[in-house]
Amino acid sequence: MTKINKTARIGKNVVLGEDVIIGPNAIIYEGTVIGKGTVINENSVLGKTPAIAGTSTLKPKSLSPLRIGEGVVISTGVIIFRGANIGNDCLLGDLAFIREECSIGKKTIIGKGVTIENKTSIGSHVKIQAEAYITAYTEISDYVFIAPCVVTTNDNFMGRTKERFKYRKGPVIRRGARVGACSILLPGVTIGEEAFVAAGSIVTKNVPGYKLVMGSPARVVRDVPDKEWVQNQ
Repeated sequence: MTKINKTARIGKNVVLGEDVIIGPNAIIYEGTVIGKGTVINENSVLGKTPAIAGTSTLKPKSLSPLRIGEGVVISTGVIIFRGANIGNDCLLGDLAFIREECSIGKKTIIGKGVTIENKTSIGSHVKIQAEAYITAYTEISDYVFIAPCVVTTNDNFMGRTKERFKYRKGPVIRRGARVGACSILLPGVTIGEEAFVAAGSIVTKNVPGYKLVMGSPARVVRDVPDKEWVQNQ
């Protein structure tokens, strides 16, 4: 049976599956679709329409309703924008922030305070730990591990010149790759399948698959042992 706290605010045409639980002061905006068995904790805001500044490079556009799958746990104070899509059985930690037109696959964990900017694609069985920053236009494949406080970037021109629009791109992180705590990934780099980026590295160029890199700038140190590959777990 669905349970809605009396202080929650539910907009028009919201679709709720069976056995959904909505906590105190949660706000769910118009048209949001929520799958069965999902738990929405206190003070979360779902389906929010983005505000766009006059100087922003983003242009106002019509966004589809937020869609949240079945069995999702949405922790305290999570904000998810309209146009996002959250897969089944995900866990979104306290104060996670997910922008419009993002997609997240099934059984993915988003840690406390993680920011995921617009037009980002995240696969299934991914773990993104506390306070990581995932920039716009990032692609993250299945079984990727992102450690705490990782920073990704997408603009080598840092907001200067119109030329930057031709090159703006977030990192691409392939299946099973792992990125260590406090690492920084520069715009457009590819982290290969099952690659390992050591903690505190600054990645300035593509990382080959199945290689461990470290340092500033990051350099290949050795192979990743096959006993650590996803397929061997």
